[in-house]
Amino acid sequence: MSWLNRASALYVVLSFLTLGPAAAEPRRVLLLHSFGLHFAPWSAVAGRFREELARQSPFAIDLYEGSLESARLGRPHDQSPFINYLAALFAERKLDLVVALGAPAARFFQGYRGQLFPSTPLLIAAADQRTLDGAALGLNDATATVTLDLPRLVGHILQVLPQTANVAVAIGDSPLERYWEQELRRAFAPFKDQVTFEWLSKLPLREMLQRASMLPPHSAIFYATVRVDAASVPYDQDLVLARLRETANAPIFSYMDDSLGHGIVGGPLLSSRQLGHQMAAAAVRILRGDAPGDIRMVPLGFGTPSYDWRELQRWSISEDRLPVGSLVKFREGTAWERYRWSLLAVLLAMLIQAALIAWLLIERHGRLVAQLLSRRRSLEVLHLSRTAEVGAMSASFAHELYQPLAAIRLGADAAESLLQADPPQMGKLKDIIADIRQADEHAVQSIRHLRKLLQRNREVGHQVVDLNEAISDTLLILLPEARKRNVVFSVDGVERSLPVLGDRVHLQQVILNLAANGMDAMADTAPDARRISIHTSLPDDTKVEVLVSDGGTGIPSDKLNEVFDTFYTTKVEGTGLGLAIARTIIETYGGRIWAENGPEGGAVFHFTLPLAQTPCHGGSGGAPLGVR
Repeated sequence: MSWLNRASALYVVLSFLTLGPAAAEPRRVLLLHSFGLHFAPWSAVAGRFREELARQSPFAIDLYEGSLESARLGRPHDQSPFINYLAALFAERKLDLVVALGAPAARFFQGYRGQLFPSTPLLIAAADQRTLDGAALGLNDATATVTLDLPRLVGHILQVLPQTANVAVAIGDSPLERYWEQELRRAFAPFKDQVTFEWLSKLPLREMLQRASMLPPHSAIFYATVRVDAASVPYDQDLVLARLRETANAPIFSYMDDSLGHGIVGGPLLSSRQLGHQMAAAAVRILRGDAPGDIRMVPLGFGTPSYDWRELQRWSISEDRLPVGSLVKFREGTAWERYRWSLLAVLLAMLIQAALIAWLLIERHGRLVAQLLSRRRSLEVLHLSRTAEVGAMSASFAHELYQPLAAIRLGADAAESLLQADPPQMGKLKDIIADIRQADEHAVQSIRHLRKLLQRNREVGHQVVDLNEAISDTLLILLPEARKRNVVFSVDGVERSLPVLGDRVHLQQVILNLAANGMDAMADTAPDARRISIHTSLPDDTKVEVLVSDGGTGIPSDKLNEVFDTFYTTKVEGTGLGLAIARTIIETYGGRIWAENGPEGGAVFHFTLPLAQTPCHGGSGGAPLGVR
């Protein structure tokens, strides 16, 4: 280590040993209140002083506070207990500074200085300059005072409210407040020709508030603080101002900026922050060693006029009447200014919601289009399925039509022979014509049923249909093919009308597909065992159940859940659409379809449909039908 580094280290150690104890010793300051620890406006000034002293002081501060309170008690009393308390408190502690908050505290300390702390500097703070006139300020006394331009306060009221004719002065009745009432009376005297002054100092608070609520039109209130009312009741924390604001029927003015935002209109005001700053600056100078007698801070006067925007609005005071350069605080901006981010959030949420709604509408439109297209495709498939079924049964239909047509031909030949006889046999001719008409009706009915089966539906219909009638019509269509295959149909169960919501042709298609599937399943069954049974029942009051059973080989148990799948088939030439179409139709109309194997063999197909509340029109009554 070089000699320079050794010298520097030795200097730091010596400096620490020399200055450490002194630097660690705090500066003790006594803040002496005139009226109490919590009385306005000194409580606000004391708070600002504490903040500023901690911020400005380079030393650790040990701050003590004491309250004289003789200013509000209003009678002479023995101060020796308080003097003895202070003397004992600092008997073994060096007191570096006394800060007298207000003129009464200053006069007390000056009067008893010899008994207390003869050499301790005094800072007289927050006292009006006029209260110190004639006071003996020694070399150990510093000042940080204020100067109140009282006439300006009334002039300001008349400026912002030119029609003011009455001013009620709210002030307390303690000795100090009685002093300030006399000062106010002298200061306001030049305005007596313009304004009537009403002094409320001799009223208890209840009556003072009542009077403030009944002031005549064109009145104003000057609030000079009420610390003790006429009933000798003290009020700290400026509670009177809050209650006065609740009841008064006139605007309130005052002189301290700490009251702004708590009920006063505003105007030229003393700044407690600036006053606290000046007090702390003077205190720090004294603690640094400056001579107190050389510290005479410029008395603090009223600052830039400041106003509460809410009170201006409440009392309809135009901002055009305010002094030039005034500050308007607590201004409530426009709805956009106050709730900008909330409105933007709501707007964004609405835009997102609108986008979601638009997307959902587009999706819904697309879904409806897809559903419509799906329905059309389903109808096409249904039509093709019916056409395929008719094609498969075309030979049976041809045979069914051949018989009545052949009968018509034979009847026509017989009629021609009877007409050529001499004389014509008219009696027998009538019978032949009747037989021809009956054969023709048979052919027409066969063609009508075939046409119904082949007709193309434009849309899925929902009308009340008699299910028994749909079953009977379907069996008439199946009759030719059943005869060809030696299949016997039997229908039993509910014989009355069974109204369901659906499309007649679609329900016929279900019966047709199930019956045709059953006939195909019995291709290898003995002719005398080829039976298809259709049974209807009512499980409850809300639905009908139909069972279509055959005498075939049944369905493999592991395939019972697959037989309704599209394109599933066990037939060599099957399309796998019949049962899938049946399921689609039944589910479209709110029903359910399933398959199982019968206890005696063969397959049993079940389907249910909801019963319609509206009775259906027409119907066959559900009479059992057996055909071979």
